[in-house]
Amino acid sequence: MTSIVSTSFTLIPNQKYRRSSRRSNCCNTGDTESESLTTLGNFKALPLEIFQMVLEYLSVKDISMLSMVSKAISDRLINYISTSSGNRRLLLQDFHNLEISSKREGSCILEHYRSLGLLLKRCTLLLPTKDRLKYIHKILSDVSCFKLNGCPSPLHCLGLQCYGVFLQTLTAGWDELECLRVFNFLCELSNLHRKVQTVVSSKPGSARKLELRIRLFCRSVLLNHWIHRSDSAFWLTRILKPWPMVNQARLLYIIFGPVSSLNGYVVWQKMVEGPTDETSLKGLADAIKLLYDTEAKEWTADDVISLVDELSVVPQEWLMENNARLLILSGNNICFTFMASKAVNGRAVELARLVVFLALVCEKDLYCMDWAVKMMQKVCKVFSTPGERNNFLQSVENAFAHMIMDMLQSVMSGDRDEEDSSFLNLFHLVNAQANFHKEILYLTMRSTST
Repeated sequence: MTSIVSTSFTLIPNQKYRRSSRRSNCCNTGDTESESLTTLGNFKALPLEIFQMVLEYLSVKDISMLSMVSKAISDRLINYISTSSGNRRLLLQDFHNLEISSKREGSCILEHYRSLGLLLKRCTLLLPTKDRLKYIHKILSDVSCFKLNGCPSPLHCLGLQCYGVFLQTLTAGWDELECLRVFNFLCELSNLHRKVQTVVSSKPGSARKLELRIRLFCRSVLLNHWIHRSDSAFWLTRILKPWPMVNQARLLYIIFGPVSSLNGYVVWQKMVEGPTDETSLKGLADAIKLLYDTEAKEWTADDVISLVDELSVVPQEWLMENNARLLILSGNNICFTFMASKAVNGRAVELARLVVFLALVCEKDLYCMDWAVKMMQKVCKVFSTPGERNNFLQSVENAFAHMIMDMLQSVMSGDRDEEDSSFLNLFHLVNAQANFHKEILYLTMRSTST
């Protein structure tokens, strides 16, 4: 009897538990639906079609704010974005109808995509990164101007810039691991690695249309819109690091080197054929400074100096004057580290010629000549013995003498062009030597008087 009571005692609660479980699930479902309706607020009285009509009267920024009210509202907005009317409203594609030169019109569509990035960032907040990217790709996949090879007229299109602003807003505040997933996702979609492989392994200029598209995609989508230098350094590192140093230099030149004002193609012979101006070198110098900064965690000083050294022979050995101008634009730390590396490695003669060209650039570009003298003075301290230092100083004087004689011979031979550049170069070099030595005399007199 005891056993019978025991059996019934164990069976009856189990049956009740099962009935209670089903009842509980039923109630939870009702509660969830009720909660969902409650979090819609007054919008729960509106049919979905009317709700979407209301959205037509809101700006993208206002819709973005609305998405933060509740998950139920956010879900409705996600549905709206996926509809054809939502697509037409949100995915503006008049990238070519705007005058690129018109700052007002250009900034208007860029601001629209910045707001759209914020909207999708908030709507997909609870999704894992992988799912967020898939959803966003699904929304944007029909915008051909967002693709690396999508636009037939990329130089006259704001599409990639809008895509870049959108991505910058979307990923702002994400950690590096999430941003790495974004970069890999973009590379997979655009087939970026294979396209880069094509241009860095081909003869410079042989795939110039592809070079142009890679340049525009990397700059407009991945690099140009970041506020913090650490973010720019992260994305530039992602672009360069998968490749060996020689390819990094080629890729850096493609992205930041000089281009033709007529067709936008990379001008490969610019650094080889003659002296160039600051404008042609500024992009490269800024990129080098970015990698040298402490924010670029994956680059050592040696890495950056090796990259600069490799860059100076892309596609062939640069004129020394262009090397000197790049070093000046890159800043004191990079310039000194580059020169000190040559001193340590026994390349004193090459270093002496570089000092002469630094003085020449200072003379031509109206920089203070005492900068060049102080830089040489600082480099002299790198030499381990007085004999090495004296040999270096003698090499500097020899370099001045040889260069002046070579230029004088060119002038006397009558080999002149329309601009009479040979005589002008000689004029600048003689003045550079005079001002360089004048600063050395000033420095000497100041030290002896104290």
